Parts: sequence; C-alpha cells; structure tokens
Amino acid sequence: MSDDAPDQESKTEDPSQKKLDDAHKKGDVAKSQEVTTWFMLLGSAIVFAMLSPWASTEMSQSLSLIFANADQIDVEGSGFTDFFNGLAFSLIGVATIPLLVLFVCGILANLVQHRPVWSVEPITPKFSKISPIGGFKRLFSADALVNFGKGLVKIAVVGAVVVAICWPERDRLDTMMTADPIMILMDFQEIGIKIFMGVLAVVTAIAAADFFYMRQKWWKRQMMTVQETREEYKQMEGDPHVKGRLRQLRQERSRKRMMAAVPDATVVITNPTHFAVALKYDKNMAAPKCVAKGADAIAFRIRELAKENDVPIVENPPLARALFASVDIDETIPGEHFKAVAEVIGFVMRLKRPGGGWRPSA
Repeated sequence: MSDDAPDQESKTEDPSQKKLDDAHKKGDVAKSQEVTTWFMLLGSAIVFAMLSPWASTEMSQSLSLIFANADQIDVEGSGFTDFFNGLAFSLIGVATIPLLVLFVCGILANLVQHRPVWSVEPITPKFSKISPIGGFKRLFSADALVNFGKGLVKIAVVGAVVVAICWPERDRLDTMMTADPIMILMDFQEIGIKIFMGVLAVVTAIAAADFFYMRQKWWKRQMMTVQETREEYKQMEGDPHVKGRLRQLRQERSRKRMMAAVPDATVVITNPTHFAVALKYDKNMAAPKCVAKGADAIAFRIRELAKENDVPIVENPPLARALFASVDIDETIPGEHFKAVAEVIGFVMRLKRPGGGWRPSA
C-alpha cells in the first residue's frame, strides 16, 4: 500500500485516448458485477412471470403421463433408454427459452457498461494469479474488504425485503400445502413476482452505486503521470502515421485560412489555368503580400472564389509562375518582382476608379 500510494498520487493527468484504447484491448474495462446481477435478476423475473405457467403446464403434463402409465414403462434394455431420452428432451425443451433469455441478459449487462471486448489477456494464466503470496494479498486487500462489505449489505437488505414481502403472506403459506396444485402454482407465482419486484428495486440502487464506484476506480487506475504523458506524446510524434495525419490536418487548416483570404485580395494573377496567386495591397503596406496560391485544382478554386467576390483576375503567365515559385503564403513579394506587380496593381486600381471601365470578371 505504501509503495502504491505515491505512484497513484503522482498520476495527476487524465488518461489519453491511446491509454484508454490500450486498456480496452487488454480487457481492462469498467465493469460492475452488480449490474450483471441486476440483468440476470431481470431475466429471471421475466422468465418467472411469463414462462412459469407454460413451463409448469408442460412439466405437469409430462409427469402426469409418466405417473398415469407408470406400469407400462419398460425399465429394461432399450425401452428404459428411450424413456429416459424422451424425459430429458422434454426438460431441455422447457429450459431452452429461459436459458436463452438469461444468455441475452448476460450479454446486455456487458454491452451497457463498455464496448465489446475481444481479448484473451484476462484469462491468460499468470504466476501472480496462482502465487500463494499474491492470493493472500488479494484476499486481505482493500478491494476484498469492500467486496465483502458489499456482500453483507446486499444479503441483509435483500433478506429484509424478502421477509417484508413474505411476512404478510405467512397465513397463505401455511395453508398452501393443503391447497389444490393449480392454486399452489398461482399463489407461488404471485408471491414470487412480488419478491422479484422488491429485490429488483433494491438491487437497482445497489447496481447504480456500484457501477459509478467501479467506473471511478477504473478511471483513477488509467490516469497518467506527467512523465507518462510526455513519453506517449513523443511516441506518437515519432509514429509516421500520426505525423502524416498531423501534417494533413495542418495542411487542411492552412488551406481553409488561405481560401478565406481570397475574397479580400486585391488581385489574382493566373497562368491562366495551372497557377493562381492572390495578392493583397493597401496604402498602409510596404509591399504587396501573397494571401493565397495554388496549382491546378486549388488554382481553379481560387479563381472561382475571386469571381464570386468580384476580385480582379489578371492573366500574366510568367509573373504567375515566378510568384508561385518564389513567395509563400503571408509573405511579401520578392524585390525583383516589385516592378511587374506594381504595374498589375496599378492597372487594377485604374480600372476600379469611377469611369475606369473595370467590370467584375465573368
């Protein structure tokens, strides 16, 4: 305990998605056994309420036939084998549907708590699981004491609920043995449903509290130290797939910012089809600045945005190719292109003056 406490106290960072995914692959998930118990009780209640009359009828008919024809049953040789197989198949037929209901409830109990887990690690033999010292530590650990306490509370509460339900029915229970068999079954079903409902109500509260407790405990176990977070980040940065994805995200964000700047550009210089460079200039700027550039499909999109926002488009293939190769986004144009760009911008400014003859590009 003293060795674990400092380690747990140093885990101050929330677990990363990678840490959670790795835990899931190992079968380490948040799971409450009380939730599973609740679903199994629910399945049992459904079976008891809906199928017990049918099951009782089937079994009573089979047993009635056996008792009525007991003197005709061949108990020697193959006759007894056939009789036993027929009785076994009848019992299996009666038990099949209840077993299927409980099987489905068991699956649902896990699906509502976590994603499907396909891992053999939880059942892989480990020396620590068979070590006497390890078993002794688990037997007297804090988890074992908590589970023992939960078991005592559950037994006491459920027992109190059963007594509270059965005590008012004590007179009926006394006379049940002398009643007609059909009445016994009806009384038994009625009292049984009451018991199931009462127990389910109590187990619901227990299961909800235990689920949140187990999930909180699992979350704390997955928390990471600052050093673990840094190491994981370094590993992810070194992963070529992760680096490629990060590069793609950065390029997408950069492209979106670039396209958003095209409507505010002063002019777009084109190749005319292969390259497009959008420039922005105003009197407060020392030199024109490139706000967007692209080739082929991106160039086409820049031209389309320019047309939609009435940004002048000037075809100058040599200048477009030179600017595309020599200037990056958000950089001012190189000095050797000042004269050519100044002529283009001056031409655009003259066209924008009243009576200058400029019209939005078609």
